Amino acid sequence: MVKCSRCRQRKAKRRCPGLRSDLCPLCCGIMRGREVACPPACRFLAEHKPYREKKILEKKPAPPARPGRPPDDPWKDERTAWLALNIEAPLKEIGERDPAFTDGEAILALEYAKDKLSRGRNLILLPGEERTSRNDAGEMVFRSLQNCTYEGGLILTAAGDGYKSEEKFQCLDRLILAARFWTRKNFQGRAYLEHLTEQFARIAESSRRSKIIQPG
Repeated sequence: MVKCSRCRQRKAKRRCPGLRSDLCPLCCGIMRGREVACPPACRFLAEHKPYREKKILEKKPAPPARPGRPPDDPWKDERTAWLALNIEAPLKEIGERDPAFTDGEAILALEYAKDKLSRGRNLILLPGEERTSRNDAGEMVFRSLQNCTYEGGLILTAAGDGYKSEEKFQCLDRLILAARFWTRKNFQGRAYLEHLTEQFARIAESSRRSKIIQPG
């Protein structure tokens, strides 16, 4: 009996194309997308993806501080608001370009960015390989998040004022909670994306009056 290359105990029933070794189903599930950069051609990844996305969307979020009203958003101070704008800007742009893009896909993109921020560097990569993106919208959000620097007082310093990881996590958590509020569990709809369009329109109008430069 061929044993799992990870646990060395259970029978290896799956060939892992990422590790190029055999795994038992349990270890495959534990490591998939977490410790191993699974190539998109892996059939176990493809079979698991719909289940994982459904689980992410249907997980119960923490109750809002004000029942029946939008949760506290990150617009309480200019620094956090700037980060939130840069995180949501890619979703707003995708939603305007692609009418088929849904609120559920937007939430998955935010969750993907949060997940990659927390453990993206811990994946096992083979020499000469790069981690294959499985969520293009999430990659756009993540890049915008990582590249964002705060332009305090609209004056960009030489190096820019970067954000700490804790600030990024807190902002993502608030935006995900707010997005879930706007969807009303209709993940195939576009209520959250329409809210983003209206929100950015208000910001653009305010920017024209005060001559503030928007992210982008």
